[in-house]
Amino acid sequence: MRSFDFQPRTRVVFGEGTLARLGELACELCFTRTLIVADRGLVATGYVDRATRFLAAAGVSSCFFHDFDSNPDTRMVEAGRTHAAACAVDSIVALGGGSSLDCAKGINFVLTNGGMMRDYWGFGKASRPMLPAIGVPTTAGTGSEAQTYALISDADTHAKMACGDPKAAFRIAILDPVLTVSQPRPVTAVAGYDALSHAVESYVTTQRSDLSDLFAREAWRLLECHYERVLAEPGDLAARGAMLLGAHDAGIAVEQSMLGATHACANPLTAHHGTRHGVAIAVMLPHVVRWNAGYVDDRYGELLRLTGRGDGGAPGERLAARLEELARVGGLPATLREIGVPRAGLPTLAADAATQWTGTFNPRPFDAAAALDLYERAY
Repeated sequence: MRSFDFQPRTRVVFGEGTLARLGELACELCFTRTLIVADRGLVATGYVDRATRFLAAAGVSSCFFHDFDSNPDTRMVEAGRTHAAACAVDSIVALGGGSSLDCAKGINFVLTNGGMMRDYWGFGKASRPMLPAIGVPTTAGTGSEAQTYALISDADTHAKMACGDPKAAFRIAILDPVLTVSQPRPVTAVAGYDALSHAVESYVTTQRSDLSDLFAREAWRLLECHYERVLAEPGDLAARGAMLLGAHDAGIAVEQSMLGATHACANPLTAHHGTRHGVAIAVMLPHVVRWNAGYVDDRYGELLRLTGRGDGGAPGERLAARLEELARVGGLPATLREIGVPRAGLPTLAADAATQWTGTFNPRPFDAAAALDLYERAY
């Protein structure tokens, strides 16, 4: 067995309607004045107002930060820090998708520990305590509420920085499937596919352990079996709950085992072309699975057997074909050409991909030549 060091830091409160417990849970953590970090699109759903009412009923006052987008960057985090400091908050509530959760963690870093977001690129660089925070995901996607990392883009270079520290973990994660029903279908498709990729990649990394395998397997079982269902029947709360819990389990697996070449290739597409992260993942993941198969085909076979797809043919090819099928159901693009990436730019993307931290955990050795091969396959 591989060694591991597992310390759960986040209490998980799961179930339909659990957002109503926000005020109660905030009081348990001694919140008095909190910063609610939520993207502007979420404000229109009414969930921010509901969260504010639940907090107010428990005696917690709120201020708000909405000035960020789907790829929060260092300037947005700094704006959030300035606003939070002016409000003199003692806590944070992150409400929304991965961008809200990551932005909230980024604000927490610089508000409590000073300096700039770049100072926390890596792991364990926060020397002072951070504010208690509650994460409330409204998408079944990144699993950021289960992780100690914030993914923040450098506003100048567009590089994605993974900034992690145990102190950045949410004290509580509220997983309320009802909150995911209002997602537009494209958001459900992109976020859900990202979660699928986390289950697949975390199951085969060089860093994996028996514990990360446990969460990755359960994540894959829940996600693969319900992805098509939530797209066909968006009001199905049982399926929504399975996706939300699956994404969270995948987030725990990633925290323990990291990711691989798919994410190493996806990040440059976002940095250079503004491609949405989940879209970049959908284009690259099947090709990485086929490319890795000679090293971890048995592991891919285990995932297929979990969902009753274990018979006939090479596991890597069958898993890649299933992932392509799910992407088609989600209406996601299949090639780099479809998303407007010029072929002449592939060497630049490959050079960038080779510098990505996640590539170092891929089961097959990954470098610029490997990245170029994968981009060519995806073109």
